[in-house]
Amino acid sequence: MGELHLEVYIERLRREYEVECTVGAPKVNYRETINQRQEFDFTHKKQTGGQGQYAKVVGFIEPMTDEEMKEVGANFEFENRIVGTNIPPEYIPSCGKGVQDATAEGPLVGAEAQGVRVVLQDGATHQVDSSDMAFRFCMASAVRQAVRQARPSILEPVMGVEVTAPEEFQGTVIAGLNRRMGLIQASEISPDGKDVVIEAEVPLAQMFGYSTDLRSNTQGKGVFTMEYGRHTPVTRDNQEMLIKQYQEEKEADAA
Repeated sequence: MGELHLEVYIERLRREYEVECTVGAPKVNYRETINQRQEFDFTHKKQTGGQGQYAKVVGFIEPMTDEEMKEVGANFEFENRIVGTNIPPEYIPSCGKGVQDATAEGPLVGAEAQGVRVVLQDGATHQVDSSDMAFRFCMASAVRQAVRQARPSILEPVMGVEVTAPEEFQGTVIAGLNRRMGLIQASEISPDGKDVVIEAEVPLAQMFGYSTDLRSNTQGKGVFTMEYGRHTPVTRDNQEMLIKQYQEEKEADAA
């Protein structure tokens, strides 16, 4: 469903059902990743009136390539490389759940983390105070701390965009895509010789409002399609802006 479809439905709600809608800007599905290997050695220890909690995990995190993520079929990977029984086998699944908890929300803008391999090498237990809950919490805390130290960065979705318009508007369309930080991949004349087909890669955050601009710049004759391509790092300035916006939103929600 594109922006034009949403505009039509919003107008129908207002006109046919007399419902006034509050419409906000679309949200971009950012992600976070790490850029270096980082070791961790974390102990979770809590004493209460009754049974306490104890768990210790030792290992490291490291970046994964896109190819490696495709091979495992997930955005992260958890590897158990413990030799022996310093952490009993029954607690390993809880360590895996802790990794899931930690990668669900990154430290920069609260986005899902991807491209993170977590390797568990060692640990320790307490005869009485260790539990599944303790190891899940310990592993999540260890990974969150390591991610913050592993030069985290923000990734944005980049879309594959194909625009078809009369050849006379070729320059206008390309200029419009360039203004939206697009990278032109190809520009060809259609088989009938009437239209030009332009392929580009454009950050999704730059595509909002494009359907309106394209109609305006091509006298309503231009059309486009887009599909997800991949996530790539944002610029340093954009990352600082996104972090600032996220912090302001958190402060506003807490107020």
